[in-house]
Amino acid sequence: MTDTAVTPGGTSTPAKRRWHPARFGPLVVLAVLIALPYWSIEIPGVFDTAINKPGTLQLLALCLVFGALATGYDLLFGRTGLLSFGHALYFAAGVYGTDVLITKAGYPLWQAVLFAVVGTATIAAALGAVALRTNGIAFAMVTLAFAQVGAITIGRDPGGVTGGEEGLPMDTAKVPDALVGVTNTVNLYWLAVGVAVITVLVVHAIADAPAGRVLAAIRDDERRVGVLGLDPYRYKLFAFTVAGGLAGLAGAMYALLIGGATPHVAVSDQTLTLLVMVVLGGPGTRWGPLIGGMLFTYLDYRLVSFGRSDAVDSLPGVLSGPLSQPLFVLGTVFILAVYFFPGGLAGLRTRLGPLARWIPDRR
Repeated sequence: MTDTAVTPGGTSTPAKRRWHPARFGPLVVLAVLIALPYWSIEIPGVFDTAINKPGTLQLLALCLVFGALATGYDLLFGRTGLLSFGHALYFAAGVYGTDVLITKAGYPLWQAVLFAVVGTATIAAALGAVALRTNGIAFAMVTLAFAQVGAITIGRDPGGVTGGEEGLPMDTAKVPDALVGVTNTVNLYWLAVGVAVITVLVVHAIADAPAGRVLAAIRDDERRVGVLGLDPYRYKLFAFTVAGGLAGLAGAMYALLIGGATPHVAVSDQTLTLLVMVVLGGPGTRWGPLIGGMLFTYLDYRLVSFGRSDAVDSLPGVLSGPLSQPLFVLGTVFILAVYFFPGGLAGLRTRLGPLARWIPDRR
């Protein structure tokens, strides 16, 4: 709402908007992310090397990829109310689609990424057209069945295309030299930042558009949307297709980061991990899924080295045993987060008191 000021003559004129730091917070964070490779800061206990070293940039890039993947999944789960157990299929389609088109078909990188994303969105539209004929738990089971078929197909390596259980290393001959090699990890990192920005912009644009309000209404009461003369099926299929395409984009970036494709990206556990990321960050919130995805991925990778550290080994066996298991620590963190912050990390805003005004509340 625009503030107004009353002049001595009794007329009202628009007053100048007061500066609010929260409006510029995302831009500041983006600027920091872009500038990180120029900083040689070391943060003991948080990263093993300086921020601008390849190992740290690789980890940060993976965090951004999975943060973007969780944001796209939240378009289904948090904003439309669709609990899909098969979203890993579209992530895997992006990973394998990009790798196969480059390694087997000989396409250059950017054409392969484009075809992989469009192809993944097409697959999502086709399978979503079938799955969305069901609701509730039946919908979740149908999406899970599709994902299982995809995982089995990848594992059986039809025609020697996917590499089976061994995966498919990427042929870097068709990849630009600026994206190949450890010394160019910084370029992959910046590309991951771009993927995260694109995903966030797409999801937020949909959420802020009239279609986003319809999706929210479907989440709250689908029957009422039908009574108003709108077709919930069309809007749900739209969200399903866009979320699938965004998963394909994240998959393409993941294939570049790890230099190929591995079958674990297609397993159903991947979708459950996405669900945990979204719940941890805050489903249906503006920044929660992105933060939850990044935090979960960071902990998933860092807790492995933490469990093998001397500090854990020196503890009594009753403590060192559980703490050496990353899944135990992750599960404990997730339980505590859900218990103390039911709305996810995004719900911290309501618990920070006077500091809450610094955190955006737009959805």
